[in-house]
Amino acid sequence: MTARIALVEDDPVILRNYADFLRGCGLDVDTYSTKATALDGLRHTAPELVLLDITLGNEREAGFEICNELRHRHTRIPIVFLTSHDREIDKISGLRLGADDYLTKDVSLDFLIVRIEALFRRRDAYSRNEVSTTHPAASSLEPLQLNPVTCVAFWRSQPVELSLTQFWMLGEMHRSPGKALSHEDLMRAAKLVVEPNTITAHIKAIRDAFRRVDPSFDCIATERGRGYRWLAK
Repeated sequence: MTARIALVEDDPVILRNYADFLRGCGLDVDTYSTKATALDGLRHTAPELVLLDITLGNEREAGFEICNELRHRHTRIPIVFLTSHDREIDKISGLRLGADDYLTKDVSLDFLIVRIEALFRRRDAYSRNEVSTTHPAASSLEPLQLNPVTCVAFWRSQPVELSLTQFWMLGEMHRSPGKALSHEDLMRAAKLVVEPNTITAHIKAIRDAFRRVDPSFDCIATERGRGYRWLAK
């Protein structure tokens, strides 16, 4: 596995240990220990994946701020939070900002590399699909338009800011209007294996993104014990 990733971590020992492990797996690793250096480096060099801590030095939410800026500039780069923050609210906040995954630092190194490999397999699958996919024809009768080439969603002609993971989940729901899709269905759509509450956080983030465009948006219904359903308008 050869790819360039960015690792943002303020603890020098943890930073060195993770970087050494990832390089031993064949990855090129750019390391950053502060928000300022990370933002500067990421503006000049776009990696293929970002591993991101939340608190950097005295800045408790620095990682969230980096994620927010990076996601606005690069919709396709996978962003993974790797942090000691294990509160549910932190996970939800990270995924709502567009992160593709959220791991705590008690995760094993072997599991970490499996997650990274899964994200790269998804990237490769996307690249193959991109070659053979054309721009969908717009329909005045359909308020949701999905562009599979750019992975951009439009709601009533307004762009909706989603991560690649969230775009694929939305696409899966939209392809099966009225059908309740389970957490497992949505994991397969996003080509990830994550905890059910991570899927729940992504759904909340998708709803939030649509409601920033249209406060009355209500096309994603929760079916208790079954999953989520797209309600066609």
